Amino acid sequence: MTTEASHPLYVPLRPEPFPTAPMPAPPIPAPPVPTAPFRAGPVPAAPFRAGPVPAAPFRAGPVPAAPFRAGPVPAPAAPAAPVPALRLPPDRLRDAVLAGAGAVALLWGVQARPSARLDALFATGAHLTGLLAGYGVLVLLLLMARVPAVEHGVGADRLARWHALGGRYVLGLIGAHALLALCGYAVHTHTDLVTATGDLLAYGAIAAATAGTALFAAVGITSARAVRSRVRHETWRAVHLGALLAAALGFVHQLAGPDLAGSLLTRWLWSMAHGTVAVLLLWYRLVVPVRAALRHDLRVVEVRDEGPGVVSVLVRGRGVARLCAEPGQFFRWRFLRRGLWATALPFSLSAPVRDDTLRITVKALGDHTRRIRRLRPGTRVLASGPFGALTAHRRTRRKVLLLAGGVGITPMRALFETLPGGPGDVTLLYRASNESGLVLREELEAIARERQAALHFLLGRSDDSYDPLAPRALRDLVPDLAAHDVYLCGPPAMAKAATANLIRAGVPASRIHSEDFDHA
Repeated sequence: MTTEASHPLYVPLRPEPFPTAPMPAPPIPAPPVPTAPFRAGPVPAAPFRAGPVPAAPFRAGPVPAAPFRAGPVPAPAAPAAPVPALRLPPDRLRDAVLAGAGAVALLWGVQARPSARLDALFATGAHLTGLLAGYGVLVLLLLMARVPAVEHGVGADRLARWHALGGRYVLGLIGAHALLALCGYAVHTHTDLVTATGDLLAYGAIAAATAGTALFAAVGITSARAVRSRVRHETWRAVHLGALLAAALGFVHQLAGPDLAGSLLTRWLWSMAHGTVAVLLLWYRLVVPVRAALRHDLRVVEVRDEGPGVVSVLVRGRGVARLCAEPGQFFRWRFLRRGLWATALPFSLSAPVRDDTLRITVKALGDHTRRIRRLRPGTRVLASGPFGALTAHRRTRRKVLLLAGGVGITPMRALFETLPGGPGDVTLLYRASNESGLVLREELEAIARERQAALHFLLGRSDDSYDPLAPRALRDLVPDLAAHDVYLCGPPAMAKAATANLIRAGVPASRIHSEDFDHA
């Protein structure tokens, strides 16, 4: 463990005032600051009181007449590069995927020949399910290609959930295609299913498709919740890489099928779609991370204890601002030392980027996270990202509530410092079982004093009779709760319960922004 003098990341900087150019309206008077944080449990001897700083009070800029939409605030010590503006909203991606499925169904419909014969009905169903399955595989690969516009607009956790849900549909379509094709061939040749299976496997394209189906089935089995918890992450990842080979084998089968073989234009379009997805996968999953590693030369400069089982890791490199990392985002970190190099771990930034330095704060929850506390200065780091959409870009209201649980405080701490706002505009609720579970407490208190922001520590066990995140308790802490945007990060069970309570307390679901790192 290394200790050094205080790093600039540990000195909260004064937030920037609102931009003044597009905001002609007069400023809103500051609401009263809470005099003491709420605690569900034993009250500490010296409660924190968020109040104004006499020496240099924070002054908000003019308020816009229209709903305020914030962007990332550059750190004064090292202004960040402009953030790419291209973000694909979730609804547009969903519409595009559905439109593509409709186009595939239209392709099938144009070529379908109505017939009442049983073998023809089986064959027609096999053609439709096969085309949709092939298209579905392309969509699944695209969702996991880590294209920045998609990642930043939709969010890594939502993409992962869509990928998991889509995988179930694709496996169902593949199974239906195989069964319908087998039944159609058996009826057409007047043979039994076993004989028909042997005859079909004699065709090279069908044998390739069968091998691809087996690989897809292995991916689906290892992704099932009951199996995933018992399989090492490295094993699960290796099996998932087999899906790339399965997709290639499926592509060979599709080109030999009657739906594509009969039209040169259709074959060209289908091949271009597969080629485009392959290029995106290769570029963003391999070329971009390797290029970033060579360009930025990231290395560990310090590992610092933050509390029981919690450490902060500071990573410094060259031209880090060009990564365009925003508060609230995360990277997938690969530390090049024994026991860690083979796994890319998702951790949020726990402070804004400044002085070419990135900081993450990690709690020891497993073998990999326990090894992080033993990192030494100079350890080389490969960081892929930034990823995630839990940023200021999602903000739609002037007032913001940040709600964190446990080590989920890390992205909230970065947002707490950087989200623009005047006194009372930003509130942070931090849920923990006891005082020892409060990570980065001193930094949070310093930011609250500097910004005149409201800060509440909600202490108590999750099985206590009183729930500080119940709808009424939330409204008592934040009287105008329904007028807030809410950013939420915490353990899955806590986040799920908090989301339900926020909705019951009057916050629209569209204004509750969260990311689940179990899916990231």
